[in-house]
Amino acid sequence: MQIRGESRAQVRNTKSEYATMIRFLKNRIAKFREPLLQLALGPLEISIMEILWERGESNVRDVIERLDRQLAYTTVMTTLDRLFKKGLLDRHKLHRSFMYLPKLSREEWEQKRAGELVAGFLAGPEPSRELLLSCFLDVVGEHDAVLLNELEKKIRMRRKELSGRRGS
Repeated sequence: MQIRGESRAQVRNTKSEYATMIRFLKNRIAKFREPLLQLALGPLEISIMEILWERGESNVRDVIERLDRQLAYTTVMTTLDRLFKKGLLDRHKLHRSFMYLPKLSREEWEQKRAGELVAGFLAGPEPSRELLLSCFLDVVGEHDAVLLNELEKKIRMRRKELSGRRGS
């Protein structure tokens, strides 16, 4: 039997090739997104991290007391465990409960998150790189002309550093 001029075997082969290509692309995308997903936090995770950055070492009850809404103990406990598994928190057992402490300061986390976002764009195809740079310059230019001047100075300094390394 013919389907649009192709045999069933040809259609099956085409579908198989298509499925293989889709799997390849999904795996490729997942490879670049994985670090970003670890640093991407939901609203509750951000609220909890804010509490821990402000208060320091805390247990589940300490966090619940400082949240701006009523949540079940198990919800907060699960969220703290998820943050621990993402590598954002350290924990140790004290009596019958875990004490949690941020591994990174707020500034370190933001820097790492921004760095991985930029690295993801730079690892992509050429259009992604150009898009990143043009969007970044547009936003900085609209937001703050002084910041744009600072960026220009940092670029000049970095170029001097790089040319100094090559000359060594």
